[in-house]
Amino acid sequence: MPDHTLHTATHDIASADLADGSAAAATAHEHDVAAALTSHGHAAAQTAADPTTMPPEQFWNARYGESDQIWSGQPNPVLVREAARLTPTTALDLGCGEGADAIWLAGQGWQVTAVDISTTALDRGRAQADAVGVADRIDWQQHDLSETFASGSFGLVSAQFLQSPVALDRERILQNAVAAVAPNGCLVVVGHAEFPAALAEAHPEVELPSAAEVLASLRLPEGEWITEIVAEESREASGVHAGMGTLVDSVVVVRRRA
Repeated sequence: MPDHTLHTATHDIASADLADGSAAAATAHEHDVAAALTSHGHAAAQTAADPTTMPPEQFWNARYGESDQIWSGQPNPVLVREAARLTPTTALDLGCGEGADAIWLAGQGWQVTAVDISTTALDRGRAQADAVGVADRIDWQQHDLSETFASGSFGLVSAQFLQSPVALDRERILQNAVAAVAPNGCLVVVGHAEFPAALAEAHPEVELPSAAEVLASLRLPEGEWITEIVAEESREASGVHAGMGTLVDSVVVVRRRA
């Protein structure tokens, strides 16, 4: 993959930059920033209990137990866009939730390791992968990423909305993600950068990192990495956020030199 000019301007991921086959942008995962920020690729609504007092695995199993399906079942659009530029090899999906990203990657020819803390979410992902015929391309693993991590190196490591209302050592996890990227492989990190304008005043205590801050937290060794994207990217609110206007995500894409 050729080097790309570093992007720092905000741009709309629903525009023509989306790769072919990425119509999922219009129906992307519903990231509920109004409720609680999740470590598992999505945002979770509040459970009845105070999440700060619950063990993370208990919290997420309770959250997934509230409904037969929590998320849209569509892959995250930035991941679709970036993966489409790569030759499928091996991928690590950190915080896979119900498995939409992992299943989409497997369908594109990737061999995927899909990780989540919730056994309930993993069971749903496993069942859906079997239903669509990609079960043999996905290894589902249960990890509390603040404590344990998948072994091996990967051509693509994805961390989509790795933010949570319960204990989560995000900086350590992202540094472990850096270490898991194979030579010439890519790390794609996407997170909430801002609350919707209608909700910002309700959460003044919550600080959401910018793309530049996420990049700095990776502590990439000098000379070993190419920074391809560091940007705040906008998208129109849909799903649980319909009517809230423009949402802004932080996007970081880096590639380890061969």
